[in-house]
Amino acid sequence: MTELEQYVNSYFGVAEAGELAEISSLFKPEMIKKGDYFLLTGKAADRLSFIQTGILRVFVETANKEVTQWISTKGSFITDLSGFIFEKPARWTIQALTDTVLFTIKREDYKKIGVLMPKWHELEKLFIARCFITIEDRIFTHLSMTAEERYALFFEQNKSLFNEVPLQYIASMLGMTPETLSRIRKK
Repeated sequence: MTELEQYVNSYFGVAEAGELAEISSLFKPEMIKKGDYFLLTGKAADRLSFIQTGILRVFVETANKEVTQWISTKGSFITDLSGFIFEKPARWTIQALTDTVLFTIKREDYKKIGVLMPKWHELEKLFIARCFITIEDRIFTHLSMTAEERYALFFEQNKSLFNEVPLQYIASMLGMTPETLSRIRKK
């Protein structure tokens, strides 16, 4: 079983080897150089990718500042989900923070999975529910935790990112200024 097949199986629970190989064959390898963009705000979000190696930042530029929504790493899927599912222009810009290797599926091929695998729509619903739960957890931490608690939790779960990602991106994702993050780190 390839690494991509293992992740597809872990995310979607595809147990049958033939179906798993068929789905995985729809993903094509792609390389993005550090600093290049996977997606730009306002453009078509017509692909979903699995990150084999590398780090991508999901952000938007507002009138006053850049806001980092998420930092994605090896073993996760990446897209502007609402743009991909509802065929709308992307709300988010996605940029490679390191050289990144992806396995990418185009929206047209993604739609074929339901034909290849009859139980796909049930598995897809579970995948989207996982995405929703992740967002709920982030909202909960922002509403119920202090800046110090949010930092401690994120640090515990993502220690290596602090050596690989500019701290202003982490601060933005945690809903704080870089100065606040710096003060917390000094404690």
